[in-house]
Amino acid sequence: MVRNSVTVQAAALLLFALLFICWNSAGATDGVPDCCLVTVNKKIPHNLVKSYYVQTHETGCRVLATVFVTRKGKHLCAPPATNNNWVKKLIIKLNKKSNKRKEQ
Repeated sequence: MVRNSVTVQAAALLLFALLFICWNSAGATDGVPDCCLVTVNKKIPHNLVKSYYVQTHETGCRVLATVFVTRKGKHLCAPPATNNNWVKKLIIKLNKKSNKRKEQ
């Protein structure tokens, strides 16, 4: 009888410890950047994109990228903007749209 209660207590303690570990590790990914690992140099239609941001080494990512956010919330990883590539042209269009909205 004593042996069974010790086993039940040990099992309950083990269960409690596992729940505590899972509960604490649930937010462990907070603060970890969500980075593009590769970029794809395929033109994205401007009407699919609502915004963008630039991924740099300072943001904790290894790959330099321009990340376009679609209207459906998907993040598409494109190469960094250069003087005459489609990425820079799309960024200019998005900035113009954003400025027009701010003026209204």
